[in-house]
Formats: sequence, structure tokens, C-alpha cells
Amino acid sequence: MTDEETVRVWLVEREYNTKGMISLVYATTDGTRYLRKQFSEQMLTKKDVTAAVDAEADRLEPAHDDDRDRFAAEAQRMADQHDPEDPV
Repeated sequence: MTDEETVRVWLVEREYNTKGMISLVYATTDGTRYLRKQFSEQMLTKKDVTAAVDAEADRLEPAHDDDRDRFAAEAQRMADQHDPEDPV
């Protein structure tokens, strides 16, 4: 896989639901694309959530207009304050 096929995305949102699932949303620093990953609470006790991940470009979804500014601001804040592999 070449660098052109992957995109670095930064953690912008963490949601918990009543069924014990956690959704992590990672977005590009311009807020235009995002990746949602879901894990069980139990699985995340065995895995670090990192500030950023490198995702395959074709796995990213276009962000809704309502989310773009928020995603961009939070992704940029994470990029400014953390190394990609930092547990958060």
C-alpha cells in the first residue's frame, strides 16, 4: 500500500451506547472526510485508542455539512497536541 492510498485521520468523537458499544470517529484535519469504528467496551479494555490512525482512503466517508467545522477543529486540535500513536 502506498502513502497515496492511506490518509491520516484524528480522533474527533467518542460515543457510548446502552448496548456496550463504543463508536470512535476519526476525521481529516480539514473535516471533509471521516471514519467510524465500533468496538465493544470489553474489546477496548484490551486495545489502546490512539490519537490518530492511518486509514485506507476508500474507507472514508464524506462528512455532513453540519459536522465539517467541528470535525476540522477537533482533528486539528488533536494533531497539534498529540503524536498519532498517543493513547487518548
